Amino acid sequence: MEARRLFGLGLVLITAAASVVLTGHASAKARTSGTPDRRAVPVLMYHVIADPPASASFPDLYVRRAELQAQIRWLEAAGYEAVTLGRVFDAWRGRATLPPRPIVLTFDDGYRSHVTAALPILATQHWPGVLNLDLSNLEPGWGVGPRGVRKLMAAGWAIDAHSMTHADLALASGATLTREISGSRREILRLFGVLPRFFCYPAGRYDAEAIAAVKAAGYEGATTTDPGLASPDEPFTLARIRVDRGDGPAGLARKLAAVGLPTKSATAGRSVSRDSERGRRR
Repeated sequence: MEARRLFGLGLVLITAAASVVLTGHASAKARTSGTPDRRAVPVLMYHVIADPPASASFPDLYVRRAELQAQIRWLEAAGYEAVTLGRVFDAWRGRATLPPRPIVLTFDDGYRSHVTAALPILATQHWPGVLNLDLSNLEPGWGVGPRGVRKLMAAGWAIDAHSMTHADLALASGATLTREISGSRREILRLFGVLPRFFCYPAGRYDAEAIAAVKAAGYEGATTTDPGLASPDEPFTLARIRVDRGDGPAGLARKLAAVGLPTKSATAGRSVSRDSERGRRR
């Protein structure tokens, strides 16, 4: 089951385009509440935080625990601060503020490693993550489990919906589409007492009908696997930046630089290469 989900996502990501339209990153200061902050924001996309098994169809979707730890340290040193997607949307509407260099850390599907590895690493910085929960991942031994979801919530993570069964929504319609999109929102509310504000398209697959169903279900926005920055002008097709196995701090820095984001410390002006090598040695 796990391999099938990663296989479907991998097929989409292999063909993803690399071109990005950049908007609104000139401001270096968080604006005051009441003034909409319309900056586009980077949303990182992680999957399994572990070494890939020999049978993994797409090992690039597995990021080692030490690698994630080094990337988080590098991000903090470069002046980034993790926020939830909800805070980004609130800032876009003038209801909240953002730090000078906001970043959203999303973890797709719901794996046990999100609790055992990602949670303690982000906790060292007091940073929240965003769990995009595929509800069929609550039961398997490798899945996050209900207790794991509650641990993430207690640590300040946001829980968003990633469908009931990780179905291909570009091929679904009617009752199936409604169950996967609206049903997953209701089920998360029933199980965990929180109403997801956002939806994540499984394997990045969506079409006009799926977007309409997301809107009809009451979500405020939706994330994709399309590469780039999340823009307030496209709330239901929010782009993300995929983090691959082997990227390390240097690879992550290159991906942020490719979309026009700063990769030097705002105070010390340290270079990407020096910070990256330091992150690898820790």
